[in-house]
Amino acid sequence: MEWEFTAEDVVRAKVRYMLADFRRDLGEEIRMNVGSSDGLQFQRTFNLIYDMCYALATGRILEEFLAPYAYDPPACEFLREIEPLMAANVEMLGAILQRMIMDGMEEGMALEQAVDEAALRHREFVAPVP
Repeated sequence: MEWEFTAEDVVRAKVRYMLADFRRDLGEEIRMNVGSSDGLQFQRTFNLIYDMCYALATGRILEEFLAPYAYDPPACEFLREIEPLMAANVEMLGAILQRMIMDGMEEGMALEQAVDEAALRHREFVAPVP
């Protein structure tokens, strides 16, 4: 994706670009590139790509992320192919997560507590709706 602002602008709170905004934009990007897949296929593709971006944005390496998908070589190959194309998305998601942590610290939380709170808010946000 391309934005009219930088990841640094998000970290410094010059721009308010939230997790919901990122997920919406990523969904639009995937929808443009996947084409006319059905809803379930789109959701699976979105979840796979988003999870990879999140893993990379939080410091994991690609091969570590792919280990649980070893039973699915086509998924692994797909992710290896698109990983370089996701660099800007990974950077922006990392900035959003960093901003979430900084928001917690600005509210008076210690760093570890702010990290835990940001992780909890992220999990709650991305959890599937029953």
